[in-house]
Amino acid sequence: MAAKKMKGSAAAEREALNGARRIVVKVGSSTLTHDNGRTNLERMDRLALVLSELMNRGKEVVLVTSGAIAVGMGKFNMDKRPAGMGMKQALAAVGQCELMNLYSRLFSTYGKSVAQLLLTKTDVDDDLKRKNVINTFVSLFQFDVLPIVNENDTVSVEEIKSLKMFGDNDTLSAVVSKLIGADLLIILSDVDGFHDSNPRVNPDSRLISLVREITPEMRAAAGGTGTSRGTGGMGTKLDAAEMTTGSGCSMVLADGADPMNILAVLEGKAVGTLFAKKP
Repeated sequence: MAAKKMKGSAAAEREALNGARRIVVKVGSSTLTHDNGRTNLERMDRLALVLSELMNRGKEVVLVTSGAIAVGMGKFNMDKRPAGMGMKQALAAVGQCELMNLYSRLFSTYGKSVAQLLLTKTDVDDDLKRKNVINTFVSLFQFDVLPIVNENDTVSVEEIKSLKMFGDNDTLSAVVSKLIGADLLIILSDVDGFHDSNPRVNPDSRLISLVREITPEMRAAAGGTGTSRGTGGMGTKLDAAEMTTGSGCSMVLADGADPMNILAVLEGKAVGTLFAKKP
């Protein structure tokens, strides 16, 4: 479906996103892989093209990526996430290498270099480590290098086991956005935005284009716990939106099936759901 222009103040808020200079883009496992668990190379290539174009436009871009475990599963033809913690961490270790190798090759096609940042809870909570992380981001921006961020699943069990640390990479992307003072966070998902009810269950559900306040009714409508290839659900996306907008950064939840939606968001088109930043 083609993106449409909006009217009134909502349109003005959308159009203002074009002025975002520092942008965080988060992609989930379901965006990076096919239903059979294999890597979706076409989609990853389009993502690399779009982010490289943003960098060529003078934007400072960070990619927060899930998919290490999912790519590791695909490497060994596994269609179901294993229950054992050690097995998940082993898959993350294998998948992270595969993932970064792919990103490095794809972005180099468009003349861009990438850097890997694996974060844990202590990197954010400790004052000195947090300062060093921020300095790393700033230096990479100066070198026109794309930081690619993931949680360090091989040593941090919080995300894999209980989702109490960053929640999942939805919340990690919000943490990164707040950390670096981003202007805009775009979360690419397997849905086209936030609906008033589950679109997979209710075909008559309505897409909410603009959210200024997250209400209890929205929390109740969120539901869901993610897919077999990922861990995040709509609830974690609302958590991310609450954290992001509260720190003065707008957030857009959009369909990751077409990474070109990123450009449409920055063109002010009515793509996905815009969670407006707090004044």
